[in-house]
Amino acid sequence: MCFRAFCCKGPPSPRTEYDVVCVGLTGSGKSSLLTQLCSENTDSIIPTTGFSIKAVPFQNAILNVKELGGAENIRKYWSRYYQGSQGVVFVLDSASSEDDLETARNELHSALQHPQLCTLPFLILANHQDKPAARSLQEIKKYFELEPLARGQRWILQPCSVENMDAVREGFNQFISLLEEIDQEHIPGRI
Repeated sequence: MCFRAFCCKGPPSPRTEYDVVCVGLTGSGKSSLLTQLCSENTDSIIPTTGFSIKAVPFQNAILNVKELGGAENIRKYWSRYYQGSQGVVFVLDSASSEDDLETARNELHSALQHPQLCTLPFLILANHQDKPAARSLQEIKKYFELEPLARGQRWILQPCSVENMDAVREGFNQFISLLEEIDQEHIPGRI
């Protein structure tokens, strides 16, 4: 620390922290993606019951991610955990059954229209793109009606899989840029 203070003029500037909520149906890959981002062991991942919190480090920010379980009996409680969120990560299984895709669509629509979330940036991760049944981004955008529904909102639709963590990081880096933009807009005295 002394050497750093001497040669680099003080300690490194602290990274900004953002509180985000991560939702999606069970099996969409929320836990797997977050565990990989934290460079943790992925051998014993089980579906989240209730919620878990992970501090996910990036070069210029730390995301405190509150991951909510995606089982049907838990989804009805999601809104109780939205307060204080600065952004939303929605993970969907782009290779899921039609029924699950319809449920995911309904949950995403509810989140996009929820009073505590409707002004926040969204990162929508179209996971499992490595599977043969995966829908393309255009199919997802059309099926989920993202253009008309999310008009005026800040959102990113990112294709990904645990096999391509670079795509996941790219989506999160774009998401952090949106969070930083909002931070800049809320600085007192800025025009």
